[in-house]
Amino acid sequence: MSRPAPRYTEVFDRDISDLFRRAWRQTLANPRLARFFLSTVRRQQRAARRRLDWRKNGLAVPPVVIVSITNRCNLKCRGCYAHALRSLDKGELAPDAFKDMLKEAGELGISIVMLAGGEPLLRPELLDITRDFPDILFPVFTNGTMIDDAWVARFRRQGNLIVIASIEGAEAETDARRGAGIYARLKALAGRVRGKGIFWGCSLTVTSRNLDTLVGEDFVRRLIDAGCGAFIFVEYVPVQAGTDGLALMPDQKATLVKRLEELRGAFPALFIGFPGDEERYGGCLAAGRGFVHVAASGAVEACPFAPYSDTSLPGMTLRQALGSKLLETIRANHDKLGETKGGCALWENREWVRGLAEKAKAEVRS
Repeated sequence: MSRPAPRYTEVFDRDISDLFRRAWRQTLANPRLARFFLSTVRRQQRAARRRLDWRKNGLAVPPVVIVSITNRCNLKCRGCYAHALRSLDKGELAPDAFKDMLKEAGELGISIVMLAGGEPLLRPELLDITRDFPDILFPVFTNGTMIDDAWVARFRRQGNLIVIASIEGAEAETDARRGAGIYARLKALAGRVRGKGIFWGCSLTVTSRNLDTLVGEDFVRRLIDAGCGAFIFVEYVPVQAGTDGLALMPDQKATLVKRLEELRGAFPALFIGFPGDEERYGGCLAAGRGFVHVAASGAVEACPFAPYSDTSLPGMTLRQALGSKLLETIRANHDKLGETKGGCALWENREWVRGLAEKAKAEVRS
């Protein structure tokens, strides 16, 4: 039986297309990049139509999948959610399984696969595979310390593989969390890619303490002058005990949404919030409403901050995993996922999510 797509999917799909239209406009001075983003807009629109067909037939296919391709990292950042929540002993998705997942993702209409970790550049064999999927955009969330001239040349050749370098603010804030000298290395990276025709961005972990700095015009202008074309503001989730005070308060979350809109009007760059303007989308976009997370082990989860699953790749297809009981139940109980004090509704309700996952797995065993 055909089902109408919920309205938030239309809003989210339109916002994604608008995002890449802005990228096209801001790269018009570089014909190669401008052509890439114009074709990206068209690909996003085709993928949205494919997702709509699946949704009409009862399968919630999100436009975005976040894949943590490894839990290994060459840094030990303070407050790192991957280090706090993830184990190194559960194995990693094999290259063939990763390739199969991407092939199916394209068929389902998933058009953005965010590569995270750990440090994703520690698995170059998986990044090799992304060349075979030009219709999928791959933002690579990296600490940037491993990017040498060879990596720069590679990112230039493969436009759908986009560097997103992690930074915390100015030098003191970045080095305090990531380690001494990391800010200088990121600054050197910006110089290395300058003039190479590479579109790159930065990922900024927003806390109650650095919000004013990160959304300030002086800070943003310095990064744009260094060549940064995209800013992804990730709200801090207090996964480590004693860090609750770093999470944004409700008034600060409202300030972040407001400032991102103002920055979009003031600067020629992309400004993205994660989890984003939840009020605009009717709440959290996890569990397949807007995105899902694939852990390094292949477990398919509602969100990176909710490490519970009842399905795993490659033991089943991605299509089967998206139809999991856990994801379906979270979406059906969406009223439980309103605004919270912790930056992430699923993390705030993690015991509920854990119970759902255990119940779903028990039902499968029985």
